[in-house]
Amino acid sequence: MTINNFSPQEIKAEGLTPDEYAMICDRLGRQPNKAELGMFGVMWSEHCCYKNSRPLLKQFPTTGDRILVGPGENAGVVKIKDGVAVCFKIESHNRPSAVEPFQGAATGVGGILRDIFTMGARPIAVLNSLRFGDLSDAWVRSRVNGIVSGIAGYGNCVGVPTIGGEVYFDAAYNRNPLVNAMAIGLMETKEIVKSGASGVGNPVLYVGSTTGRDGMKGASFASAELSDESQKDRPAVQVGDPFLEKSLIEACLEAFKTGAVVAAQDMGAAGLTCSTSEMAAKGGLGIELDLDKIPARETGMSAYEYLLSESQERMLFVASKGREAELIAIFHRWGLHAVVAGEVLAEPIVRILWRGEIAAEIPATALADNTPIYHRQLADTPAYALKAWQWQESAIAAQLAETSNLNEILLKLLDSPAIASKAWVYRQYDQQVQNNTVMFPNQGDAAVIRIRSLDFGVGEVPPLSMGNPQDGMEGVAATVDCNARYVYLDPFEGSKLAVAEAARNLSCVGAEPIAVTDNLNFGSPEHSVGYWQLHEACRGIADACRELSTPVTGGNVSLYNETIDAEGNSQPIYPTPVIGMVGIVSDVRKVCGQGWLGAGDLIYLIGSSQVSLAASEYLAVVVGEVTGRPLALDYDLERKVQSVCREGIAKGWIRSAHDCAEGGLAVAIAESCIAGNRPAQIQLANIPDVQPINLLFGEGASRIVVSVRASDRVAWEAYLAAELSSNWQKIGQVGNSDELISIQIDGIAPAIKLSLAEITEAFTQAIPNRMKG
Repeated sequence: MTINNFSPQEIKAEGLTPDEYAMICDRLGRQPNKAELGMFGVMWSEHCCYKNSRPLLKQFPTTGDRILVGPGENAGVVKIKDGVAVCFKIESHNRPSAVEPFQGAATGVGGILRDIFTMGARPIAVLNSLRFGDLSDAWVRSRVNGIVSGIAGYGNCVGVPTIGGEVYFDAAYNRNPLVNAMAIGLMETKEIVKSGASGVGNPVLYVGSTTGRDGMKGASFASAELSDESQKDRPAVQVGDPFLEKSLIEACLEAFKTGAVVAAQDMGAAGLTCSTSEMAAKGGLGIELDLDKIPARETGMSAYEYLLSESQERMLFVASKGREAELIAIFHRWGLHAVVAGEVLAEPIVRILWRGEIAAEIPATALADNTPIYHRQLADTPAYALKAWQWQESAIAAQLAETSNLNEILLKLLDSPAIASKAWVYRQYDQQVQNNTVMFPNQGDAAVIRIRSLDFGVGEVPPLSMGNPQDGMEGVAATVDCNARYVYLDPFEGSKLAVAEAARNLSCVGAEPIAVTDNLNFGSPEHSVGYWQLHEACRGIADACRELSTPVTGGNVSLYNETIDAEGNSQPIYPTPVIGMVGIVSDVRKVCGQGWLGAGDLIYLIGSSQVSLAASEYLAVVVGEVTGRPLALDYDLERKVQSVCREGIAKGWIRSAHDCAEGGLAVAIAESCIAGNRPAQIQLANIPDVQPINLLFGEGASRIVVSVRASDRVAWEAYLAAELSSNWQKIGQVGNSDELISIQIDGIAPAIKLSLAEITEAFTQAIPNRMKG
């Protein structure tokens, strides 16, 4: 049976439902043709129109004193100081990376970079948030190799440093890896370049690379579950060229500075379809585009293929009429294509011409704004969560008391790939290109990059290679964070904790957190559990961003991250709302790392004394259980702890700072020992009825381990007493190189006593050993 022009199978193949097909006919007042159906298929995908998530995203705070551009454009823009602004965004490339890991990850980097320089910003840094399955699985290892190589291959060649990120491993991602790429750029044009078309009769320019059949229907592919049949979708994965993208960066920035570009849009997801419809809809106008003028790399392409291709390194401009030749000359000089392919219309439609005829004609808003929106019913708390919340620490008290080999437990946690050193990954990335990186991976809790030429106004900033390091000392810190196990067990609290940890990591290097970009990686919202997780996570992010004054400037939603097995069963990932956050560093000479700096320095734990093994790394790795409920976040204490840490760094008291997160206090201390290549001697107070394992490996928010010089003790402790009352304790001192790392608990034996070599070996070799298979 057919539904009008198309069978149910054909409609489903475009990622649409029969009801959505009826909506299309209603908006058009007729039946669509094949090209038009394809255009609706990609634009009405979750990846492009957020039909399941848009109602939830509206609760995010999006305004603030520093927000220059919020959600709705290619990327967010925040003010650093007068005349200086930074552009940043995060996006996912999960499905392509699962099917074709190298190109999937590489084009994820390329796509996020285009979002940045489309705004008129020069890309200055990349971060990534990666999730993989169990490294004992050969398929997983092949994805790790391919994805890391793809990120390195594109980022290193395009000349943008990969300065930080996070990598986690869990069986929940066994066949559904997550690849989230974040980019940061320094505004280099006098005006921020927007995407809304304006000026009826203005020419529309196609610039960059040629269009081919790679990346066909990539947006629809990004909004579907993975299955054993997904390998046949390899043509939906784009193929990137980082050297061509480098030329495109320079050509676009040069073109923007002429003032002849009225609007610009990256051709990423949904290619020509997305760029034409979104530019038209945002401007309240129309665009006519002639496909016969589009440079093609393959012969015999249909209108459908042109419109749905996601070939990389392409842009669409609206130019000032009469200045086309000026812009075309710039792109030709950089070895790129540039042609006038259409014009801006008064009528708010997207009209596509092909072979002298109209191939498609659709109201722009029907593609970009007037899309399906689903207000789903929130179900009760699912059974798995209710069961987990019933878990009591006291139920395993006897088991904990019998677990006496604390040395083995710490070594096992340090050997867990989720905690272990990610040097195997980040050493494949170029972190120093452009020569502005201040804090490298594994040196601090967040990455830090210097902002050069701060005395120049926006639009007068020269290429960074011409910058003078003495122009200013300000910098930008950035991080990506999410403990997905917390979010799985309690999406509301877990998402609040993700925002708080991101802000805390920035504070640990001395940066003031200012804004967020988020990447919401979830399973199917059509399943009651999946929608509950998404709903509660969005509520948690909104709540925490308001409380911590870090508005959301934009981001990405990646739903349907589920794997369909041969029996048709669906296995979703852990809900993973990755928080990308940026902060301002007033003086890059005063940033703080996580490693101890000098023997004799005093070690303090500032913040909460409340910890739990619920949802902890200890419970997952050592006991083999994922259960419990993460402790709730105390906003007042979190703000105070972060403020104290930043002020201590600014005054020169704090010499090292490290967030106490996965693995608890013992792991945080061990990581600071490894980073500083110095041991420590720790003496913890005995808390009645609390097991040593809870003190050492329990997890909780608002906790930072810092070190200060002994000579600053009086001033530092007076400040702590005034600001944090009793929420701090002196716990030890940094040792000499020939001493053991020891962690004692008053009146309790045995304790942790290990050499620096032992913990370093476990920490640094965990991933390399597993990658050898």
